[in-house]
Amino acid sequence: MDKESAGEIEESCKSSDESPPKPMPKTIRTKVPEVEIHLFRRGKGPIEIFKSSLGGWDQDRLEVHDILEKYGLKSIFAFNPASGRSVPIRFNAKNGRSLLPYTDGSVIFIDGEPKDSLVKPITKILLGIAIITILVAMLFKESPEWMKRFNILGGNFPPWVLACVVIVFTRMRKRTKDVLKKYGW
Repeated sequence: MDKESAGEIEESCKSSDESPPKPMPKTIRTKVPEVEIHLFRRGKGPIEIFKSSLGGWDQDRLEVHDILEKYGLKSIFAFNPASGRSVPIRFNAKNGRSLLPYTDGSVIFIDGEPKDSLVKPITKILLGIAIITILVAMLFKESPEWMKRFNILGGNFPPWVLACVVIVFTRMRKRTKDVLKKYGW
């Protein structure tokens, strides 16, 4: 074997006529299955009417997680606008698709429950702290005697700090109650 022929194998027979390349075969487009969704919020609306594509292996599952994120909802329900009755739409937590199948071209009425806002509880906490602080300041011109005896920080202990500590403690206790039960406390 020569050193030159050992590297690559070249095509030895070339076609005599240079024919144009064959045209690409026609592509077949398949229609993505879709459903029409009439979205209500707490029974009022519809706030929006849109088409949503179906996903999954059989292309028959509703993309519930996408709808929840896009419209800021914490849960959705299959909804009958005539009677106002609804049933929760269950979905797989891993892939966000509905557990029940839907057919292509269906019209679905969905009622959504909006996510809870953080503004409301924060406002309540701040308002509670303000009211308790005002009451303590009006009732006690100075810090109470029992608080002076504690002398925790080595100086004056303002009453509004006590109010804040009480409110934060009670809020944390309510929020962590389930966590403590979960771990056997």
